[in-house]
Order: sequence, then structure tokens, then C-alpha cells
Amino acid sequence: MPHSHSKEEKTLVIIKPDGVKRGLSGEIIRRIEQRGLKIIALKMVWSSKEEIAKHYPNNRGYLLILGNKSLETYQRFGLEAKKELGTDDPLKIGKMVRSWLVDFMISSPIIKMVVQGLHAVEMVRKLTGDTMPARADMGTIRGDFSIDSAVLANSEKRAVHNIVHASGTREEAEAEIRLWFSKEEIHAYKRAEEDIMF
Repeated sequence: MPHSHSKEEKTLVIIKPDGVKRGLSGEIIRRIEQRGLKIIALKMVWSSKEEIAKHYPNNRGYLLILGNKSLETYQRFGLEAKKELGTDDPLKIGKMVRSWLVDFMISSPIIKMVVQGLHAVEMVRKLTGDTMPARADMGTIRGDFSIDSAVLANSEKRAVHNIVHASGTREEAEAEIRLWFSKEEIHAYKRAEEDIMF
């Protein structure tokens, strides 16, 4: 039997500008709630560059992850990063990708929410699908609503349009929730079916 604290796991979800502009917010919320997860904080905001910059780390480790992911994608498709981006240095590519992400995230309002429930981090990640929409399974949010790829995004010098952000780990979720919400904005309540589901 799961411990009660397992049911209280929280994660952060952000519906990105492409999700908001395409009118997918209701569908995304529906899928989250249909899964038995509950939304305990919800807000639409038009973020500043400074706010978004805090969400996407500017440290060497994170930038290298972004850069190496891009390089792997180029390799997979038999393309030369240096020819396409002017460099094959993962740190420089990471900085480029991060700047495109920040610009994208301030291009329109976003919807931020805290989702709570049993294995919330893992469940939401399953619902959203692979971060690269072209690789996301059908039935996931990204698999059903986006086909964007890193190669196309990089060639157009922009962020990948993948509809939604979901925290990757419990630790990441805790930090992101603290960044985006005050304690007063997060609400505790019981969904009607909780006694039956758990």
C-alpha cells in the first residue's frame, strides 16, 4: 500500500506559448485531471526575460546538456552541426539553444500549474511524451499535437515547439514550484474520487 505522502507528490507543468496560442490548454488540463491527478495551483502569466532565465539554468552543466543533445540529433540525421550552426562546440550550441528557449517562452502568455498526485512527476512525464515531439508516442500530448524536431528548430534558430514543460525529477519539481509559486498560491483539497482510487 502506498504511503500517504506518495499521493502528495507535486510537479510543475507549464503550457508553453505554442500550446496556449493553439488553444490546447483545456485539453492538457483535461488529460491531467482524467489521469486522477489534481491541479492545486494555476495561473496565466506573461513572463519577463528575467523570470524565464531563472527557470532555464545558465550554468555550464545545463548548457552542455543542451549542446550535446543538439549534437546527437545532428549526428543521428547525418548533418554537420558546424555547417548548420557555425560551431560544433557543445557549450556554444547550448548557449544558443538556451537563448532561443528564453525568447520563445516570453513570446506570449504561458500557463503555469502545480499538479499533485500519486507519482505525479512520472505520471505527467508519461502524459506529455518525449521532449522531442517527432519521437513522442501517439496518445501523449506531444505525440498527438506536435511533430517539431530539433534539426528544424535549430535550422530556423528557434526553440523546439513541444507544447508543454513538465519537471523531470522530484528535486527539479520542488525547485521549479518554489520559483513559480508562493505557498499561498498552492491549495489543498480532496478530489471526490480519491477515497475510491487509492
